[in-house]
Amino acid sequence: MTADEPAASGGTRLQAALNDKRILVVGGAGGVGKTTVAAALALRAALDGRRVLVCTIDPSRRLATSLGLDRLSDKPRALGLGRLRPAPGGALWAMTLDTKRTFDELVERHMPTAEARRRVMENRFYKNVSSALAGSHEYMAMEKLLELSGDDRFDLVVLDTPPTRHALDFLEAPERLMGFLDTSVLRYFLRPYFTAGRLTLKVATRTGALALKLADRFLGLQFLQDLSEFFLAFEGMYDGFKARAAQVHRLLRSAESGFVVVTGPAARAMEEARYFHARLDESGMPFVAFVVNRVHPDPSSVKRTAEGRAPAIDASLAQALVEIARDEHRLARREKRVIAALAADTGEPLVMVAEQDADVHDMRGLAELGEPLLRARKPRRGRPGARRAARRK
Repeated sequence: MTADEPAASGGTRLQAALNDKRILVVGGAGGVGKTTVAAALALRAALDGRRVLVCTIDPSRRLATSLGLDRLSDKPRALGLGRLRPAPGGALWAMTLDTKRTFDELVERHMPTAEARRRVMENRFYKNVSSALAGSHEYMAMEKLLELSGDDRFDLVVLDTPPTRHALDFLEAPERLMGFLDTSVLRYFLRPYFTAGRLTLKVATRTGALALKLADRFLGLQFLQDLSEFFLAFEGMYDGFKARAAQVHRLLRSAESGFVVVTGPAARAMEEARYFHARLDESGMPFVAFVVNRVHPDPSSVKRTAEGRAPAIDASLAQALVEIARDEHRLARREKRVIAALAADTGEPLVMVAEQDADVHDMRGLAELGEPLLRARKPRRGRPGARRAARRK
């Protein structure tokens, strides 16, 4: 299989995803233009008449830069599309994930009383782990995604993830967090020593007393008390956490979701793309297409003039240009082989986007990038969002 064969269907697959999906997750290695592609796809769907939110869980500020903004908050921000002339009903919002605020909102929603909420919010251990605990960022991203997927303002949510290896944490880290918060495990360690957040020195065994003394020596009893209060407070929330994580997993495996993997034409980036694709396939996640970004054009395919001749070149520059052309030709051929290998290995459609002269840093640049992404675009039919409304009935 050549790269051109899956490329022919790549744009069609992307367009179909932008037309019909509720969730589009964009992943890829670092430095391949993943965030810019996510923003360009979201803008393209908005210009086609859908109400789209693009949300990043990548801690970098690249999404704001791509959109021509100074910063993004954790609330959806409406972006003007007037000059780009969107189809009727089209609109675009953008936001970034605030892990701490999302965790706080979850506590506020699930804690039964104001006193219980206050105890958790003021707990020193909670203040640290709500933003720094391994897996909390990814779990909160899943919580936010579940919330946004049910928001009637949006037909489509485009999610920009961190670089590939970390993006997989979006799928796997919540289980690790659930294991950490598993009250059956925590009860085994904490219950003998703590009751309702109060330390008791009446431990059942000599081994337990020794463990408590060692913990006191290295951590301090105040830390242990904070830890106890945190876990005891979360006992009643654990089942809810687990149930919502399962909801997100079902959503991401459903036909309403899709994954796009962005890569570059370099061998290392391609290996990352294969790895990500394989993990998605193992997890039963619906794959849409690869986007191979920053592909170098082959100078041997230079455009001809109207008379059928190649454009004239100044003789004084001819030799230097020949050497540059040879280097570019070798690079383009090497990239073409790597891209063809990815297509052959995975059998998945892909889209190739040429190297740009400059970084994309505004809405017009994103709109221009959207064209090569969706060369096979077809006009949308029906009122934007009508299919989603029909599904709800």
